Amino acid sequence: MTDSDGYRPNVGIILANDERKLLWARRIRQDAWQFPQGGIRRHETPEQAMYRELGEELGLQKEHVTLIGCTRDWLRYEIPKHLVRRDRTPLYIGQKQIWFLLHLTAQEQRVTLDASSRPEFDRWRWVDYWRPLAEVVAFKRAVYELALTELEPLLFGENTRDSAFH
Repeated sequence: MTDSDGYRPNVGIILANDERKLLWARRIRQDAWQFPQGGIRRHETPEQAMYRELGEELGLQKEHVTLIGCTRDWLRYEIPKHLVRRDRTPLYIGQKQIWFLLHLTAQEQRVTLDASSRPEFDRWRWVDYWRPLAEVVAFKRAVYELALTELEPLLFGENTRDSAFH
């Protein structure tokens, strides 16, 4: 499902632990790290898509996390020009995403990368909040920075009483 501008609706998931570290996952058989993300199906809300993707990609259910917040609007990125398939209709040029910030309330052993028949990741680790900007593929970097910047106050706040972990 692509919109009239060529963007596929998608959700991004930023999962934080008690130490405010973020889950960072490696795409299967690639040296490419990213946050979990996935497309929104027809008749599915962004929040419904986020929980579905959370289960498919990380094996986590709604009861394993607390939803801290999400971006106010769609954040967009374009795929590199050489990956655009001009012979396809509708034209796909990138993704528009709603980003969700979650707190893992279950034990981290609950995270499993083989919950679906087609796993997307083969490794994961906890990283410092801004670390993904140094490691994500270049064409996603700007959207990651926008999402992390917008969601940062929800996790850290002005002081610990303002944060999601008070």
